Amino acid sequence: MRIALFSDVHANLPALEAVLADIDAQKPDSVYCLGDLVGYAPFPNEVIQCIRARQIPCIAGNYDEGVGQNSNDCGCAYKTEIEQANGALSISYTNARIGAAERAYLRMLPRQIALEFWVQTERIRLLLVHGSPRRINEYLFEDRPEASLLRLMQDAHTEIMAFGHTHKPYHRVLTAADGTYRHAINTGSVGKPKDGDARACYVLLDINPQTSRYNPALNVRFVRVPYAIEHTTKAIEQSPLPNIFADMLKKAY
Repeated sequence: MRIALFSDVHANLPALEAVLADIDAQKPDSVYCLGDLVGYAPFPNEVIQCIRARQIPCIAGNYDEGVGQNSNDCGCAYKTEIEQANGALSISYTNARIGAAERAYLRMLPRQIALEFWVQTERIRLLLVHGSPRRINEYLFEDRPEASLLRLMQDAHTEIMAFGHTHKPYHRVLTAADGTYRHAINTGSVGKPKDGDARACYVLLDINPQTSRYNPALNVRFVRVPYAIEHTTKAIEQSPLPNIFADMLKKAY
């Protein structure tokens, strides 16, 4: 079973279109979006319309939740006053531009999707969240202590957990005290990478006959896709959005 997972499009339509074209070429069995369709770039309606037209199952990100509720709070963690001011401009712009049908769609997105697979005689559960199982805007960075990640996944009763929100992709194989394995997978970001690689990112996940709680055999591949980044950066610079958002896309920070 091959599954394509992506997250954090953030209104970057050119990046989304490039990723979807690449996913089409890979011919996965299913495709899921882990939220944050809007914010920081000028194409929130177009991104939502694209996701809906392709009927891609999607969960809510913290930004989707804020805009869906017409709130001025995106649930983001800004570190400086300048970041806070730029963030306020972003959500204000998005709230002003979003269409009524698109806002209603964001408001009704589920917070989680849980999938169960039977591999031979064993149940394998894949949980899709945006931040974490307990908070939509919790950051699960790669240096999170293993015990903490294990506890989150055990409490959520899942063997594989896929999430976004940090915009930094990684895959960690965790070993529990009983010798079983769990997989924590951050899908990175389609439209706003923060790992120094400006290309869009998504994940191809292969659940194979060897996948087991007692065997860490799980194929996780991070796919980087180049796209016409200048189309998005020019659109940002021609909009009321802060120009620094264009620089952040170019340098992926």
